[in-house]
Amino acid sequence: MNPLEPLATRKPPAGTTAVLPQTPDVTGALPADGTARGALLEADRVSAWFGSRKVLERVSLAMRPGTVTALIGPSGCGKSTFLRILNRMHELVPGAALGGEVRLNGADVYAPDQRITETRRRIGMVFQKPNPFPAMSIEDNVTAGLKLTGTRRTRAQKRELVERCLTKAGLWREVRDRLAQPGSSLSGGQQQRLCIARSLAVRPDVLLMDEPCSALDPTSTRRIEDTIAELRNEVTIVIVTHNMQQAARVSQYSAFFLAEEGAPGAVVEQADTETMFGSPADPRTADYIHGRFG
Repeated sequence: MNPLEPLATRKPPAGTTAVLPQTPDVTGALPADGTARGALLEADRVSAWFGSRKVLERVSLAMRPGTVTALIGPSGCGKSTFLRILNRMHELVPGAALGGEVRLNGADVYAPDQRITETRRRIGMVFQKPNPFPAMSIEDNVTAGLKLTGTRRTRAQKRELVERCLTKAGLWREVRDRLAQPGSSLSGGQQQRLCIARSLAVRPDVLLMDEPCSALDPTSTRRIEDTIAELRNEVTIVIVTHNMQQAARVSQYSAFFLAEEGAPGAVVEQADTETMFGSPADPRTADYIHGRFG
């Protein structure tokens, strides 16, 4: 298969399925050697189109375990499109196509023999607007993904899973006495943390976050940021944010996207966050970080 073929040309052979390489289970504590869990997620020369309009140009980026990678840049430069490409949501858009590869622990997630459901289990997503299932209880929201992935658990196992995931999402103490209440009864910030808990329940290796705090108040934002800091040694995190202070606070690595007039989005600069924010190599990066445009 040519990795630069548009998405629409990638047709899996009849009757074939495969499972992505496995990584260690996510149990909550760091291993004895202090190493991070999660997976290496790599974009290799990723380009994207909506119909005939090219929106991304050959983006290459490595997102490493134990690291929060921040995608920054002005609106319309392709950050959210790139994020959705990482777990195959891009292909849901009619007329969408892509070139290049996205590799999870070395395996191309768009290869014909890879199952899309397994890819989306391994690479979870938290959206800009909290989206708990409104008719479901808080408890059932957390375990909703188990049915979609065909995972069986006893009642006791589900209860342990709910407590563990809500604890990791920083929500357990606030909701432990009202797990039967609807997820929609929670505040906006609590709903977002519930969505994080729901994503964690299926044990992803990567968690993608598309402006998860943009609709939240400062207190809820701080709690989400605390949750991100606590999770980064368990799951590889990639976050899109327009808040430069937030990017500086939560990330260890950053990539600056920019779409010049009439051109598709591309990565202008990528580096560890301290270096990029302290001494950016490209003057366009410096201008954006310091608020001179965007």
